[in-house]
Parts: sequence; structure tokens; C-alpha cells
Amino acid sequence: MSIPFSPHIRAVHPPPISEVKGWLATRPDIGLELIDLCQAVPDYPPAPELVTHLATLLDDPLTSKYSPDEGLPEVLAAVCETYRRKYGAQLEPDNLCLTIGASQAFWLAIVTLCQAGDEVVVQSPYYFDHAMALDMLGIRGVYAPFDEASAGLPSPAVIAALITAKTRAILLVSPSNPTGAIIPPETLQELYSLAQCRNIALILDETYNEFIPGGVRPHDLFTRPGWGEHFVQLASFGKTFALTGYRAGLLAASRQFIQHALKVQDSMAVCQPRITQHAVRFGLEHLDAWVAANREMMARRHDLFRAEFMQPGNPFRLSASGAFFAWVRHPWPELTGRQAAKRLVDETAILCLPGEVFGSGLEGYLRLAFGNIREEAIPEAVRRFRKMAA
Repeated sequence: MSIPFSPHIRAVHPPPISEVKGWLATRPDIGLELIDLCQAVPDYPPAPELVTHLATLLDDPLTSKYSPDEGLPEVLAAVCETYRRKYGAQLEPDNLCLTIGASQAFWLAIVTLCQAGDEVVVQSPYYFDHAMALDMLGIRGVYAPFDEASAGLPSPAVIAALITAKTRAILLVSPSNPTGAIIPPETLQELYSLAQCRNIALILDETYNEFIPGGVRPHDLFTRPGWGEHFVQLASFGKTFALTGYRAGLLAASRQFIQHALKVQDSMAVCQPRITQHAVRFGLEHLDAWVAANREMMARRHDLFRAEFMQPGNPFRLSASGAFFAWVRHPWPELTGRQAAKRLVDETAILCLPGEVFGSGLEGYLRLAFGNIREEAIPEAVRRFRKMAA
């Protein structure tokens, strides 16, 4: 007899990226090089000067030691200065906690806010790790439906109708993972006001905020007096500086929220690794031009893919796109997203994620990520989609 497992953990589906990449071991050899549109990670390395800088720190014994739970003071100061430039933020170091990626920032936020039986309103399609975490914790996700006509952007009226006495937060991702859609600042302002009126939190995951075309300010929420009373931001420097393996995340909230979140931080991870913090600081202080160049490169990838994909005769339909992603309707109504994605990798060597991992009822969609595909490979990728018979 085996030990019993938590019913919450048993009910959660295995990680989708691991599942899909597992298909590669059994796919037939069709003589085509794999085009990986599955995982949303930059295909380029960190800036050479950042790597050189980190190499100078490895001999320092301090680099291998704990930092304060929230992060090194000089790194928090660099984040505050960057946020003042990027957001016009009224932000101090005690509004911040450096985390093991944005995923850990999400866990800190949810555990600080919620207990089993509470509800969080989530816009669909959602980032699957968020839904997995809520399910594991016994917190009910209440999902605002995907509206293809609006490219999946949230409707304040729809979200307001889903709030109950058990609701503790509204959860959004912008730019969206999986659709790439960017929530307009005015919509975020309206949702913040809704959260304030209902005395709940607006949790905004901005992992891809440095890939908004033109580098425009994503919103003005950090400029509002008392912003942290109802606004919680999750962020990542992993995508920004091509440091995904360093797990460079951030939680920004009120001082009181951070004080409570640090209880979770200490019991979960203690602190973000010092080497990661040094990488973040160097990037914030020295790599604005490098980040801007990569933003422009990703925008070119997106624009080229969109132009090629939307030419007449493609059996797949582009429903939404932007930043790192495209959200595509596949042409096989008899197939689930998993079956469609498996068919693509088996018949044309394109690896992508099925729509249903991002929400119930989304079996007709696929998520494509532009992080792994260079501009010169995009026409070939689209050619492979086009040749699939409807």
C-alpha cells in the first residue's frame, strides 16, 4: 500500500511543457528539423558584458551566501530607480521582494492573500502554472471566458459580475501568456478601481513587460496614491535579460503585504540567489540599449510571422498575437488541442502547446511562442502550417 497523496495535488495535470516535450521521444522521423514554438524563453544568451561581470564575482565568498530575505539593498535600490523611469513609480525598497522567478512571486502573493476555499477571478486563457497553483492550494479559480472578438482582453463588467464575498483577488497577465495581447492602460485603471471598490487585490503578472513594442509605459498604477493597498505586481527579469535559468523574479506590493510575504519567503526559499541579484542589478544599470534591441528583434519576429501567417490559404487562423506569442485556432474541429498539437509535431515537426492547458473549452486553439524561432526560420514554419490539410 502506497502513502496517500493530497487530493488537490492528484487532481492537477502534469506540467504541460514537460508533457509536450515528451512527445519528441516517439515522433516519427520525417526528415524535417524541429521548429520549437513550445516554451517561451529567449533563444539568445545574456549580454556578454553581464557574463563577464558575473565571472568577476565568483571568487568572492559572499556570492555563495544568503542575502536578506527580500534582497540586497543595492539591488532593491536599482529596481526602484528603474521603476521610477519605467512606470513613474512611487516605490521604495520595502515595497519589494526578489523571488525565485515570477512563479514564486505568484505563490508568495496567493499564500499571503488566500486560504483554502477562497476565490480568485482569473482571465482566460490563463497561464497554466497559475491555475495549477490555485488548484493545489484548494483555492477556487473563477474564470472569465475568452472572447475571441476582443483577442481575450478582460472586460471589467464581466469580471465584476464574477466577484463574490469569497473573492480575494483578480488575476491578470499582460502581455498575455498565451495570447500576447496587451491590456490597455485604461482597462487596467478600471480594473484597479474595481478591486479598490470591492476591497480585493488586483494581481498583475508582467513577466513580458519589456517586450511591449516601443517600450511604452505599460500603465500608471504605480503613480496612484496608496497603490499598494490594492495592487500587487509580479515581474521577471529572466526574460528581460535572458536569465531564465537564474530564476530572477520580483514581487511588488504595499509595505505591509511584503512584510507578510516575507514570512512565506523565509520558509520557502529564504532569498533569491546572490549571483542572480548581481545579474539583475547589472542589467538594470547597464543594459537598457541591449534590452531595447531585443525588444525590437522580437517585434520583427512577431510582425513577420503575422504577415506570413495571415496570407490567404492558411487553414489555421490567427486569433490574437503580440509580444512573445500567437494564439491560433487549428482547423480540425474533431480534434482536441492535444491531438492537433501531436499531429503537428508528428507530421510537420512543429512543437507547440494545446489550447486546453490554458483553460476549459479552448481545445480549438494552440499557443505559439516566438522566443525560439529566428526571423530566417519563420517563412519555413508558416509554410509547414499552410501545407497541413484542413
